[in-house]
Amino acid sequence: MKITIDRAACSGHARCAAAAPELFRLDDDGYALPFDSEVPEELEPAARDGETACPERAVTVVR
Repeated sequence: MKITIDRAACSGHARCAAAAPELFRLDDDGYALPFDSEVPEELEPAARDGETACPERAVTVVR
């Protein structure tokens, strides 16, 4: 499972990081940083939570 972040669509609400802080990191301005590795299986539900929390739909989780 991979996480992609559409940096152009991200508005810096930081809801992904609030929902899954173990996966989503933010830059100094509060925008989501790219996630460049595979999501560990035990964190897949957290990845989906972060995706769902984004009001801009800038976070996409793909299997």
